[in-house]
Amino acid sequence: MALQGIRVLELAGLAPGPFCGMVLADFGAQVVRVDRPGARGDVSFMARGKRSLAVNLKRQDGALVLRRLCAQADVVLEPFRHGVMEKLQLGPEILQRVNPKLIYARLSGFGQSGRFCRVAGHDINYLALSGILSKIGRSGENPYAPLNLLADFGGGGLICTLGILLALFQRTRSGKGQVIDASMVEGTAYLSSFLWKSQQVGLWERPRGQNMLDGGAPFYTTYRTADGGFMAVGAIEPQFYKLLIKGLGLKSDELPNQMSMTDWPEMKRRFAEVFAKKTKEEWCQIFDGTDACVTPVLTFEEVTQHDHNKERGSFITDEEQSVSPRPAPLLSDTPAVPSSKRDPFVGEHTEEILQEFGFSQELFI
Repeated sequence: MALQGIRVLELAGLAPGPFCGMVLADFGAQVVRVDRPGARGDVSFMARGKRSLAVNLKRQDGALVLRRLCAQADVVLEPFRHGVMEKLQLGPEILQRVNPKLIYARLSGFGQSGRFCRVAGHDINYLALSGILSKIGRSGENPYAPLNLLADFGGGGLICTLGILLALFQRTRSGKGQVIDASMVEGTAYLSSFLWKSQQVGLWERPRGQNMLDGGAPFYTTYRTADGGFMAVGAIEPQFYKLLIKGLGLKSDELPNQMSMTDWPEMKRRFAEVFAKKTKEEWCQIFDGTDACVTPVLTFEEVTQHDHNKERGSFITDEEQSVSPRPAPLLSDTPAVPSSKRDPFVGEHTEEILQEFGFSQELFI
């Protein structure tokens, strides 16, 4: 696999760090999750392909173990607020002195500097500070966070993964590691670059929920069907919009201009009335295979059974019959081969890992 031979030490944490570690493991890295002894288990649910080492980093011998592991590792991934690792004498200055090739990835909500760097927060707080939260929500309603996907997993875990891969690539040239400061606020803001760069073209000039891409347009939103399901409509281009109108059984010459914003609320009402007359399956039969950009809003139960996803093998099942998405993207020569084994117990591989790294029996913790 693409990351075969890369050794990663992931300090156990919530959501973004474990996701970053899982992506690296899925593509071949040897990821060791460093857990606290006595922890009640992996609460991230993203331990696929990892092994677990239980070490008490607050003890001198535990910190010594991690320092010696880092001497042989390629990447250490830590998810704490600024200053936590320094208090443990495990900051990048110390670890890179022993191993100049070490890539030290610091994944936190607010980053390693600034007045909030020591403050607690969660996805919704990072979204708020990035500016993106102000753009998400229906007209006249409070802003709302789209689960915890944007800051935790997009702006956090995935951006941090990108940073690690960039640092690994640069190391092939320089022979040196570096420190990655992955802030979920900044990573999330970076994801919104299109919003920033399109400010002057009128896409976002109206209040939240009344613009073309945030639910305001009748041709870019969702509609309830007769059976309580939903259809997603994204017919932006005129040629696609024409097919949408045809599928709905409406006549273009009897409707306002597609881009007449003042008519959008009434158009949404009319489209909603039409969609409510047929079931989700009936609308699929009408729109499947067309370029109207109309698709069913699939539930988790439906998505694994959809023909397109089944044909591509987009979802995988582990030995415990747990279903999850297959790693993406697909690589033609070095594809990801995610582990099908159950997730490890806390500390399950402690002795095995310490022996592998050359520790003597008396250092086992």
